[in-house]
Amino acid sequence: MNYETVFIDTEYITLGQFIKLAGVIDTGGQAKDFLSETTVLVNGEKEDRRGKKLYAEDIVQVDAENAFVVARHP
Repeated sequence: MNYETVFIDTEYITLGQFIKLAGVIDTGGQAKDFLSETTVLVNGEKEDRRGKKLYAEDIVQVDAENAFVVARHP
């Protein structure tokens, strides 16, 4: 599986903010419904909390189609 790298400027980002930043959803308001209806894995474990903190090197998989790795800007 190919991973798309998504860069963040902060120490961490919440899952809700991340899926918006990655272009999976259009607005942050969609995060709660999206996470309740879609299988999202964080480091291989199912996650549905939009406030879940993601750090550099965390892997986020949305369905079987999209996979992302969190990275800090150098």
